[in-house]
Amino acid sequence: MALRTEFTELLAIEHPIASAPMGGSAGGELAAAVSNAGGLGLLGAGRCDLDWIERELAILDEHTDRPWGIGFQSWATEPAKLERALEFRPHAVMLAFGDPTPLIAPVRAAGALLLMQVTDMAEAEQAVAAGADVIIAQGTECGGHGARRGRSTLTFVPVVADLAAPTPVLAAGGIADGRGLAAALTLGAAGALVGTRFQAATEALVAMETSTAIIKGRGQDTERSAVLDIVREVPWPAEYTARTLAHPFLEQWRDREAELAQDADARRGYRAAVARGDLPPSPVWASEAIDLIDDVRPAAELVGALVAEAEAAFGRALGVSGRG
Repeated sequence: MALRTEFTELLAIEHPIASAPMGGSAGGELAAAVSNAGGLGLLGAGRCDLDWIERELAILDEHTDRPWGIGFQSWATEPAKLERALEFRPHAVMLAFGDPTPLIAPVRAAGALLLMQVTDMAEAEQAVAAGADVIIAQGTECGGHGARRGRSTLTFVPVVADLAAPTPVLAAGGIADGRGLAAALTLGAAGALVGTRFQAATEALVAMETSTAIIKGRGQDTERSAVLDIVREVPWPAEYTARTLAHPFLEQWRDREAELAQDADARRGYRAAVARGDLPPSPVWASEAIDLIDDVRPAAELVGALVAEAEAAFGRALGVSGRG
């Protein structure tokens, strides 16, 4: 059973899988490995500096000749970073979080496909109006940043797919195995954007402690909040909060975001505790699907497993045994 979709045809790739451009952790090796395995690897530029972006783009460019892309946060992206990235001729550029309008023209001029992630219907309508080549519908189960008041992947994806047709839609949020990929395709998506599962890939730029925390964590251990952005003084737009694993500072300041924003002593205390090693250096971004992650594997194996599990899921649903 070949999982061919509008997304695979558009990108000339084998599998309807894209790795999420997780800022700072989805580097060149991870993106290249996903692309080489037949998916679409996306480099996570996030809020990284230009030196980091150039280094990881060079690694990516060196390690694959397959289609690949790069993702940016619209609210935080300096035009110079985008322009430099476009010099590497990515096949696709993903824009997420905030108004993408100022960044669209350079992407189009460079001939890259425009992928736009949306977290609510207003953003979905904007993406359709902008003529996005692929729209990514992100549910609130996702790890990392997402809509403060969004919708679940299960209900959001089919509505966006109906709105956007015939533009391909990818499902994102809480997809960590092939059953999730199969469900996304059944909902009308043309593929899935997978994040946390690739955080636990051999090639991901994360500390061993982060991988271990993801493997040991459970969905009920995750929480969506703005506390860890506020205390780290990262000015994310208020409409986007982050899903992370439990954190001591989150326990202390839950539901007190406005107070924390005014408390300079608390923020200094946080930085001092991190410097002493009393607190982890960064949050562990993790989706509700971390229960399904129990090992660290090369990205190519993960792509293969996602496809095989999806085929098996369709086979069970259709009463077909084995892989057809």
